[in-house]
Amino acid sequence: MNRKIILTASFFGAVAVILGAFGAHGLKNVVAADQLAIWSKGVEYQFYHTFALLFLSTFARFRNKLVDFAYYCFTVGIIFFSGSLYLLATREVLQLSWVNIVGPITPLGGLLLITGWIFLFFAALKNR
Repeated sequence: MNRKIILTASFFGAVAVILGAFGAHGLKNVVAADQLAIWSKGVEYQFYHTFALLFLSTFARFRNKLVDFAYYCFTVGIIFFSGSLYLLATREVLQLSWVNIVGPITPLGGLLLITGWIFLFFAALKNR
């Protein structure tokens, strides 16, 4: 599990750098400032939770279900939360009118991220 967590965190970290650079250089002249702020928020939270995954990997050697649950919550939470923000920020440029239905996925992703932190908390309590 430790290797899996580190590989996932590495992937999300690389993608966050790429998307952050793309937002700063490629999107700044294409989307409105409020949409760019939405994009940036997605990148910001993706980075936060990439670091959370890396920290979580320090607990993975104990092979505990709380670590597994935290891993899945962080991973799916990043995809739902940041992914939906990326889609919402670029919906006009990409002409994706259906993206408005993605809006409710953002808070679900946020809830998963919060749940991941709660599982991490309990994993730390259980770690002796």
